[in-house]
Amino acid sequence: MTFIIIILAIVVVAFLWYISTYNGFVRKQNLIDEAFATMDVYLTKRYDLIPNLVATVKGYAAHEAETLEKIVNARNAGASRADQIKADEEVTTQIRQIFALAESYPDLKANESFLSLQNSLSSIEDEIAKSRKYYNAIVRDYNTSIASFPGSIVANMKNFLREPLFEVSSEAQRENVKVEF
Repeated sequence: MTFIIIILAIVVVAFLWYISTYNGFVRKQNLIDEAFATMDVYLTKRYDLIPNLVATVKGYAAHEAETLEKIVNARNAGASRADQIKADEEVTTQIRQIFALAESYPDLKANESFLSLQNSLSSIEDEIAKSRKYYNAIVRDYNTSIASFPGSIVANMKNFLREPLFEVSSEAQRENVKVEF
């Protein structure tokens, strides 16, 4: 009888551990979704500002019209989270080129509309950086949990997969922007 109670206790403890671990993964995935959605709100605000910024720049440098097209294409490219992260890298690169372009046009740098848009975009970029940091912390915690034993057992059984970090993978973003005419 004692043997049966011990076996039953082990089964109950294992079952409770399984449920707790599974629910922990679900909670972490929900945190990841929330963190990404928050970042997406800021990215959308940025995307909404970009056409106005590019329109202002086009008044001074008409040959930069293709920049808007590249930004719009990058904005619309992402379906999955990984695609959205890659698209954001392209948009960030294009924004850096717009700001570098402004350095070559003193009148543009002094334009009130451009300065206002640049300040708004700079503020949004700060918020995006903060939300990326939060997202990456949540993803790091989740990825560590699914890779660590014994949680990896439940992760493999229920197909919990690693989530991508929001990181700079493009060497172009790490380099100084070169403006050429």
